[in-house]
Amino acid sequence: MEYFERFAIPHPSPAIYASMVAIGLTVIAIIVGLTYFKKWGYLWREWLTTVDHKRIGIMYLISALLMLFRGGADAIMMRAQMAVPDNTLLDAQHYNEIFTTHGTVMIIFMAMPFIMAFMNYIVPLQIGARDVAFPRLNALSFWLFFMGAMLLNISFVIGGSPDAGWTNYFPLANNEFSQSVGTNYYLFALQISGLGTLITGINMIVTILKMRAPGMTLMKMPMFTWSSLVANVIIVFAFPVLTVALTMGTFDRLFATNFFTTSDGGMDMLWANFFWVWGHPEVYILILPAFGIYSEIISTFSGRNLYGYKSMVGSMVIISFLSFLVWTHHFFTMGQGALTNSIFSITTMAIAVPTGVKIFNWLFTLWKGKIVFTTPMLYSMLFIPTFTIGGVTGVMLGMSAADYQYHNTMFLVAHFHMVIIPGVVFAMLAGLHYYWPKMFGFMLNEKIGKWTAWIIAVSTLLAFMPMFVSGLDGQARRMYTYSASTGFGLWNMISFIGAIGLTIGFILIVYNVIYSIRYSPRNVGSDPWDARTLEWATPSPVPYYNFAKVPHVISTEALWDAKYHQHELFPEPYEKIHMPNNSGVPFILGCIFFAWGFSFVFGMWIPTILTTIGIFICMAHRSLEKDPGHYVPVEKVKATESKLRGSQL
Repeated sequence: MEYFERFAIPHPSPAIYASMVAIGLTVIAIIVGLTYFKKWGYLWREWLTTVDHKRIGIMYLISALLMLFRGGADAIMMRAQMAVPDNTLLDAQHYNEIFTTHGTVMIIFMAMPFIMAFMNYIVPLQIGARDVAFPRLNALSFWLFFMGAMLLNISFVIGGSPDAGWTNYFPLANNEFSQSVGTNYYLFALQISGLGTLITGINMIVTILKMRAPGMTLMKMPMFTWSSLVANVIIVFAFPVLTVALTMGTFDRLFATNFFTTSDGGMDMLWANFFWVWGHPEVYILILPAFGIYSEIISTFSGRNLYGYKSMVGSMVIISFLSFLVWTHHFFTMGQGALTNSIFSITTMAIAVPTGVKIFNWLFTLWKGKIVFTTPMLYSMLFIPTFTIGGVTGVMLGMSAADYQYHNTMFLVAHFHMVIIPGVVFAMLAGLHYYWPKMFGFMLNEKIGKWTAWIIAVSTLLAFMPMFVSGLDGQARRMYTYSASTGFGLWNMISFIGAIGLTIGFILIVYNVIYSIRYSPRNVGSDPWDARTLEWATPSPVPYYNFAKVPHVISTEALWDAKYHQHELFPEPYEKIHMPNNSGVPFILGCIFFAWGFSFVFGMWIPTILTTIGIFICMAHRSLEKDPGHYVPVEKVKATESKLRGSQL
């Protein structure tokens, strides 16, 4: 019995017990469904062992949508708790756990896989490649991310959730103040998923630099590919810092070192510096690919090439550089001195300049364009004013003297959400509608999509604009209750109504998917939007080899040139195509990493040693394995193309 006590929840509640039951029933339902429909073999052959960048992208997409609702449930509970004064829906400890997991899930396990989904699916198609540079590493990247996400998500039913905030500041996160294993879950879940992200960064950089179609120079790449390249360069420089910080935090908690204490040579501010050296570039890892999606959509539905291509590229490069020079603005109020605050205040405001350049690029692209208001375009238009609100309040926070008023209040929470939701979530939803026909061969319903876009946009304003007011009135973030005399009740109730609206909007997205699966026509063709870039030159959905013939490119808008400027996009004859073989090793290695992380969380050293050996065995197997891949014969390529193209006439 003592052995199982370590897995007990230190702060149980009816909600957690209900979650346990729900998880158990879901697992049973999945197992029964796969067995009844005899889909275990299909699942293993087509998905668990796949190295196809498109299927990996779809798995990232499904994971991101699931985590969106997981993090959204936390958000609703927080807003419900704060909706009225002196509420007892949640106690202080449960509230701490919820806002910690909400931030962690939404940033690391929702927003990151959303952008990885589009990078994986779209970038090889945009550059005319047949896959990424390292297909098996790509599969391993996904499974490491997925297992990290699952490790964090079992915490609230086995051992307890992390409770030190999504920033996990030490010494609050050390054993003295965070006594459950929740913070251990945080450290290992982020470590495992972060390793997967770092591998993706290296893979994408090599893919973009080495696998572009003939004629596609760097300055002829589509804007989404450029944004992905810059974001992955940031990943390669930023994520090793997180890896080191998480390792040091693990040593402090499990092996009684003192990296982040004020005794024995430690430094309590060291974690804050490490975290934000990674954390602020992380914002731009999310935002830049979103900007790339907006660029593709606005150009397509304006009927114009993107205005100021070179300035757009230059602004992204400048943003990537400045993103590493602003981290200290996250602790202006922590006693670092006027000179340091002034320097980082200047760099913080400077980064707004290249961001503003991009806004004007989009506006000038729209100017005199023949605008078509599809659902993706509507999200893009709603993004510009709402994101500008978030950006302007960011400049306010960047003034170090004024930050003493804004910091640690709901004003800061409102700013962050008014940047991330329009800047990232709107972009991901726009991209979801835009690329859905390319991924699945049919379109999402436009009427439902437009209603959803308006509901989400209005609800975003309702949910977060009141926080600016209550924050300026002195409402501190992370407080789980307040008295009626503070006057915060009205603003928090409005925010709760906005959160309900957002919930309705996201439920409508699910309804749209279900409705469209049942009723949308399947003859949308390969280019339903009259798009401009290379990914739309493939059939929808895309065959596993991507391109039957190698494309030749002369500008940033390869498909537009082929459609309207008589450019021959595929001048070469059919040839046999070399493709990689599927492999179960990435999935197996991901499972071993999950067990490795779980063993470390509870300090079970024998399983830790065994799983570590298993990791090295898998790595050795791959190193010694001889797998030359396979060729797709010309006859099969022709037959596949004839079938796909013929069905879309």
